[in-house]
Amino acid sequence: MKFEECLEQIQPLDEDACLACVRRWDSIAKPLKSLGKMEENLIQIAGIQRTSQIRLNKKVLVILCADNGVVEEGVTQTGQEVTAVVAENFHKGKSCAAIMCKDTKTDIYPVDIGMAVDVPGVANRKIAYGTKNMASEPAMTRTEAVQAIETGIAIAEELSSQGYDIIAAGEMGIGNTTSSSAVASVLLQQPVEQMTGRGAGLSSEGLSKKIQVIQSAIDRHQPDESDPIDVLAKVGGFDLAGLAGIYLGAAAMHIPVVLDGFISGAAALAAVRLCSQAKDYMLASHASKEPAAGMVLKALDKSPSLRCDMCLGEGTGAVALFPLLELGLHIYERMSTFSQIAIADYVPLE
Repeated sequence: MKFEECLEQIQPLDEDACLACVRRWDSIAKPLKSLGKMEENLIQIAGIQRTSQIRLNKKVLVILCADNGVVEEGVTQTGQEVTAVVAENFHKGKSCAAIMCKDTKTDIYPVDIGMAVDVPGVANRKIAYGTKNMASEPAMTRTEAVQAIETGIAIAEELSSQGYDIIAAGEMGIGNTTSSSAVASVLLQQPVEQMTGRGAGLSSEGLSKKIQVIQSAIDRHQPDESDPIDVLAKVGGFDLAGLAGIYLGAAAMHIPVVLDGFISGAAALAAVRLCSQAKDYMLASHASKEPAAGMVLKALDKSPSLRCDMCLGEGTGAVALFPLLELGLHIYERMSTFSQIAIADYVPLE
């Protein structure tokens, strides 16, 4: 599906399904709204799936793996080769995300959308062997950015055809907190200093260098805040553009997609700027420890269900939400109603 066609297929949530889900929650023998986000998330999912008979049987974590040329500037603690090592561990089931997927009965689908090397066992959807160094030239061409978005859309389509009920969005790429901070800074029109954190353990000196590199790249390339594709192309990454495509494709396919942390949130910002309706198909998992993560969630009008001080990435926070969603669904499906146990219904009080 092409980018423009995908946007045309994104529709509002099904209000009737949402209301039917609300009525079911309110009929269950417990105080009204007492399960908070457990109820709210399922109401949203009902609207997305267009039925109050919610399905969470088949879950998948998609991890887009890509390298970033900006690592040449010394903005990371580790080298670019780590991207491939971790991607291989996704395939072998040895990474943190892979272990969490196994425990939550979630399929894991690592995708190479732009790694600097090829990794056996990782699906190859490579746009190029890493982005360019945004400190000296645009990270990618506009054509490459659109190609990455459409690759994400195609992945969402494939997962829909395979019957997945919900998608968790993850990423892996050394240097992608740098690209994410740049994208978020431009889209939110906020100072780079406020949008940039230490990533995977930078020193104070390293953080200062990272901020300087991001600011220099923005000043050099002047990404257009009103044109998310231009922003992704000039200071983004293949993983970010691909994630934006997954969000848009999932919305077109009526599949809920769970955001992870700051990086996936920055990609979500780009997707929502391309189609504001896509926001309704996103669920926020957790409040990342990255300093700008809260600002990104606020801009998306999302509140997290979990507060675990996580900042690992890979989709770990998104997968951590799955057990909570399933607990809520079990209550929603199995708990007795007020009428079944002969108790008067709770009624809203002013």
